[in-house]
Amino acid sequence: MKIVILDGYALNPGDLSWGPVEELGEVVIYDRTEEKMVVERADDAEVVLVNKIGMSRDTMEKLPNLKYIGVTATGFDVIDLEAAKELGIRVTNVSGYSTDAVAQHVFALLLDITNRVAMHNEQVADGDWVKAKDFTFRSAPLITLKGKTMGLLGYGDIGSQVSKIAQAFDMKVIAHRNSPEKHTDKNVALKSIEELFRESDVLSLHAPMNEGTKEIVNKETLALMKDSAYLINTARGGLINEQDLADALKSNQIAAAGLDVLTSEPPKADNPLLELDNCVITPHIAWSFFAARELLIDLVAKNLKAFQDGEELNVIA
Repeated sequence: MKIVILDGYALNPGDLSWGPVEELGEVVIYDRTEEKMVVERADDAEVVLVNKIGMSRDTMEKLPNLKYIGVTATGFDVIDLEAAKELGIRVTNVSGYSTDAVAQHVFALLLDITNRVAMHNEQVADGDWVKAKDFTFRSAPLITLKGKTMGLLGYGDIGSQVSKIAQAFDMKVIAHRNSPEKHTDKNVALKSIEELFRESDVLSLHAPMNEGTKEIVNKETLALMKDSAYLINTARGGLINEQDLADALKSNQIAAAGLDVLTSEPPKADNPLLELDNCVITPHIAWSFFAARELLIDLVAKNLKAFQDGEELNVIA
């Protein structure tokens, strides 16, 4: 079975082994693939593994040998699932591999905002502490999380893990979820969207990207938030109207934001969020901790092995 990995570099730039996948067939690996090269590179493949490479109906129709598409991520909006079903192509994804990593990164962003670690480190490196008249100095207020309200938009595996960490900081946790009947955590109160935006001192986004959540953070919902509130996004950039957020941050309508995802990645140079001092941005790294990527490769291989054995595992089409 020929297996073609079309964009393997982000997942494995060379620090991991593709061994679990290589045990399952003849593997050809490309670090990156331009859209115009997909059909040529996957021409005789029975299996294609993709992360951010789109697989449209037109592309799939040009690949008569293709039987399986493995998404090496949780999000699968890059795949035309309806076309895949009609063409008899199995599609799988992977979830749960980065739960702990993403939850940890939520608090890395939040603590950088509240403790201003990076800023103070830069000032020390610039000699400001050497020149100080006292044994200590602070260039900005330092904020305690205890007693603050953590709001979670979405309460799946990652949201639940963020909730546990927030409670360890002695924060109150509230959440909004689309399936309230599944909610069993008595320590987390469910709220409407409006209540969530109004009551949160920290609002962390963990919702999937769809028509109902696209730009759910916008001028109207930002206006509901406290002027002391923080917004954290490790989910999808499209959940936020970035111009509206930039305007809210510039006017101090909210205090700060910590973002690991943007609408366009890499971002365009004129993205209004890049120039703001009260917006901490990391380059979509929350998912990519070493242990998370190592687990991801194992789970990708398990999905494919199940397919080869005539079984279904993490099937989405």
